[in-house]
Amino acid sequence: MNMFTLLNTLLCINSCLAIPGKIVSINDNIAQVDVAGVIRTASLQLVDDAKVGDYALLHAGFAIQLLDEEEALETLKLWESMDEILR
Repeated sequence: MNMFTLLNTLLCINSCLAIPGKIVSINDNIAQVDVAGVIRTASLQLVDDAKVGDYALLHAGFAIQLLDEEEALETLKLWESMDEILR
């Protein structure tokens, strides 16, 4: 299982998980968010001033917090490490 499949699976089955992703488009209050190459749809109702290019922490279909790029990329590196351990 590669990292992208792992992240997508965890997003779908584990309601306790929040994963960072980069906002690639916004229409009204709904964003398309790139999570390790998987595009997810997320509501922006819980965050203020989100814009394309921002990183957001996603949980259960909602962006729950905006993150700085460094923090988001570091978290994604940890996911990659987890993927390597699981192989």
